[in-house]
Amino acid sequence: MQGFNKYYPPDYDGEKHGSLNAYRGKHALGDRARKIDQGILIVRFELPFNIWCGTCNNHIGMGVRYNAEKKKIGNYYSTPMYSFRCKCHLCDGWFEIQTDPQNTRYVVTSGARQKDEDWDPEENGGFAVHETNPNAGPVDPLAALEKSTDAQNYVNQVQVPRLESIQSLSDHYGTDPYSLSKKARKRFREEKKVEKAKQEFDDKLKSTYGLPETLALTAESEESKAEANKLWQEEKQALREREEAKRRKLTHDAAEPGWFSVEFSSLIIASEDPREHSAAITAIRCFGAIETSRY
Repeated sequence: MQGFNKYYPPDYDGEKHGSLNAYRGKHALGDRARKIDQGILIVRFELPFNIWCGTCNNHIGMGVRYNAEKKKIGNYYSTPMYSFRCKCHLCDGWFEIQTDPQNTRYVVTSGARQKDEDWDPEENGGFAVHETNPNAGPVDPLAALEKSTDAQNYVNQVQVPRLESIQSLSDHYGTDPYSLSKKARKRFREEKKVEKAKQEFDDKLKSTYGLPETLALTAESEESKAEANKLWQEEKQALREREEAKRRKLTHDAAEPGWFSVEFSSLIIASEDPREHSAAITAIRCFGAIETSRY
């Protein structure tokens, strides 16, 4: 038979002793309950934040564990409040930390001081978080009733008609799903045809000008057309003005005496062919350089 590591002495009486721990005069928690008569239980406690010891002034980091004396000190409504009394491992000083159920945190009450590491939104470019003032007076019941009445009126006047319109619209589109699907597929085919034609035009344009195939061309719009036409007209006008300026300059130079260039004169004099003489004179006459009466 398997043993259960329980030995009952011959003089053990269950009705008298109740349990083996009571028979041997020991507590079930052993040495941890050596101060149980004072309401103190020895537990393993881990520091929830960084502190400085008040006796040796040494820094004790968050997460350091101690054999703390846990004791109930009161209640916050139905939530018990506990204190944890620990002995500093760097000196002989004691410090005490208590629970604060109202603010859901731990508070150092004696023997040490907590390192302030709370994150402040205002110091980091954020917005301050303002909690509800516990000292504020009770809410006005008439104001609360008025607010609830306004909310009910808003529901009746705005939300209900909106839901009814959505429901009627859903019923309208849900009566004949075949016709709606047919219209949607027809519209999709038309849009696909237009998109395909645009893609073919873009591919042809890329092939003509040697553009990369991965280049995405922007969609043509009325504004882009008007802007392109405006730029084209401006360039056309500028080209026309440049040509007109060149023509006026040639005409002005032709009107001055002795403008007859050395190149043309040497060409006419050096050539013995009458046809070349005639061609040179004709070219000069086109620019208004000379009069035929001089030859």
